[in-house]
Order: sequence, then structure tokens, then C-alpha cells
Amino acid sequence: MRWLVALVVLIACEGWAQTYPARPVRMVVGFSPGGGTDIIARLVAQKLGERWGQPVVVENKPGASGNIGAELVAKSAPDGHTLLMAFSSHASNAALSKLPFDIHRDFSAITLVGSAPMVVTAHPALPAKTLGELIAYAKSHPGAIKYGSSGIGTPVHLSGELMQQLAGIQMVHVPYRGIAPAMTAILGGEIQITYVAVLSGMQHFKSGRLRPLAVASARRYPALPDVPTAAEAGLSGYEIDFWYALLGPGGMAPGLVERIQRDAAAVLLAPEMRESLLAQGCIAVGGKPEELTALIKNEYALWSRVVQAGGVKVD
Repeated sequence: MRWLVALVVLIACEGWAQTYPARPVRMVVGFSPGGGTDIIARLVAQKLGERWGQPVVVENKPGASGNIGAELVAKSAPDGHTLLMAFSSHASNAALSKLPFDIHRDFSAITLVGSAPMVVTAHPALPAKTLGELIAYAKSHPGAIKYGSSGIGTPVHLSGELMQQLAGIQMVHVPYRGIAPAMTAILGGEIQITYVAVLSGMQHFKSGRLRPLAVASARRYPALPDVPTAAEAGLSGYEIDFWYALLGPGGMAPGLVERIQRDAAAVLLAPEMRESLLAQGCIAVGGKPEELTALIKNEYALWSRVVQAGGVKVD
């Protein structure tokens, strides 16, 4: 009987794709207002609302690293009127613990909204001016370097774990309750290393209070042209972008997914939106659903390996 209901919904959704949206759309954010994911969601929601002629209302459901909001969307009707603005942790959360939903089965990938390059960042007092020097110092001083994160199991924590595994070094992880206290700690010299989005570190890079060692992306970031990629600095395979993606409940009709993706891409790639996102340190993408599906699968596989190899456990 359940399959029959799903079939009816699927057929209906294919028809709705032509007249979608029929009412206000809610865009769920699994994090508190004012954070990066929330800011990106509100920028996108405003422009989609203008394009659709229906309000797109951002609804914050913070908690459990975004899982509370994700669960709400996973259990919603697949009619496109409830969407999720997901962050990178959507893929890594599933690698850390058992969730009340399946990140592959229970969501429909719509589009990669944008990516925010992650920068390996050091306090100037650390006797290492490059990523290569950092790795050499860590090898000769095992456990001497402290790296801070926004909490156990967060993308920042796992970024440090991956670097240790790839470089064959040992550092001490110091978790904080969010990226803000981690930034305060590195600025004060309590820790020597952390991993930040470009926007979070830019003012401190310019002032000299923090030193960018490498960008963990395939390409250099335009606003930091002199900072090499991790691969250029000698750490091959270290590519980690923080990303934002638009997802819907699992089982959405392909025609409906295509309609939302097409409209989202048009909004994201408009010059004004590109500039607005870049001001938040985010590079607009607006990719196809299959590209986002592949990204989530690849990141889940990556973080599963990192978690297992590092023995990472979430309390």
C-alpha cells in the first residue's frame, strides 16, 4: 500500500512541477540564525521567492550538528515545499554515528549552492611559515602542536584528522564549542593551528594576527593569490571545501527536482548573487543534482575512512 501512495505522489509531483510552487516554501536550516549556513540560505531564499512569486521562508531548527533540521526535511512530503539548506557536516555526520535517517535514500539532491575554501591557519608564533615547515616541525616535535576545532566530529575536527593521516604527523586536538571560541583561542596563542573558511580568517590574515599556510582546494582562492593550495605546498590529496547544498525529501519527482535546480542555478549564477555569496566567502556553483549526489557519496566515504582510522567518537 505504501508503494501505491508513493506512486500517486510521484505522478502528482510531476504535474506540480509545471505550477510549482503552489504555496509558500520553507527552507529549513539546521543551525542557529546568523551563522554561515543561515546567511547563505536567506540570500538564496529571497531571490527564489522573487523568482517564484511565493515566499520562501527560512526556518531555523538548530541542534545535533544540523541533524534536527535534516530529520524534519527527511520526513516531509516530497512536493518541493520543504527544502533543506545543508552544510558539509551533512555528509560527515553519517560517518560519525547512526542517524534517524539515511543521507542517501531519504533526501533528493537538488543543487550544490556553493563552496567555501578552507584555509590551514597558524598563529604567527609557530615556527613554521609554510605548510611544509609545519609538517616538518610536527614530525620532529610529536604532540607539540595543538589544533583547535569547533567541536568533536565537526568538519574542522575531521580536517585536522585527515591532515594528520595524510602527512603522518601527530597533533593534539582541542575541541571548542563553536568556531568563534576556537578563533579566540588561536588569536590568543592557546592553540597553534586551526582550519577556517576564508571569510572567517581574512581580516586576521590581512592584519598579520594569523598566518594562512595553504588553501585546501584544487585551485588558489582569488582573494588569497599568494597562498598555495595544499597540493602545491606538498600535501597531495588534501582538498576540503566547506559547502552548502539544497536538498529535498527523498522521492521527489525528477521533473520537480529539475525545475527547482534550474531556478536555483539561474538565481545563483546571476552577477548580483555571485557577488553577495563571494562577500560571504562562498563561490556560487548551482550544479546538477547528479553532481551533488556524487559529492555527498564521495565525502561520506572519505569521512568514514578518516573516522575509522582516527578512532573518532562523538560523546
